[in-house]
Amino acid sequence: MSTVKNKIILVGKGGSGKDFLRKKFESRGFEYCVSYTSRPQREGETDGIDYHFVDSDFFENNADKFYELQNFNGWFYGRTIEDFSDSTLLIMTPSGIKNIKPEHRDKCFIIYINPTLDIITERLKSRNDADSAERRLIADEKDFSDFVDYDVTIRNEDF
Repeated sequence: MSTVKNKIILVGKGGSGKDFLRKKFESRGFEYCVSYTSRPQREGETDGIDYHFVDSDFFENNADKFYELQNFNGWFYGRTIEDFSDSTLLIMTPSGIKNIKPEHRDKCFIIYINPTLDIITERLKSRNDADSAERRLIADEKDFSDFVDYDVTIRNEDF
């Protein structure tokens, strides 16, 4: 693996504001790591910008090329070894954070975006999404139930 750059990692439940904050960092020159996913593309998303949209077979046939690979809420997500090493900005889930190698953790500054449940629910219900707000809330509650590996928390919804 090439040398891993220092990076900022954004973590938060669906509707927390990860993409909003990601765009702010990108406007300041941070290099965003575009993840791969097998989930359906949302309205307004662009392949290669928001995600690399691929099918499940792609993950199964290329598992050795991924730094981290996981199944969340029935869809695969992951990023390649090369992309992880070269990027300076990532969005990850708690499950993905657990896959960060110990020798790379000190190069990662993890920001947990955690607004109120009311804000998250409102944002999820306003999306035109392939997943229901209720299903996402349940999945996130499980995924974040024991999440403690972060460096700072943002709680206000208008950061």
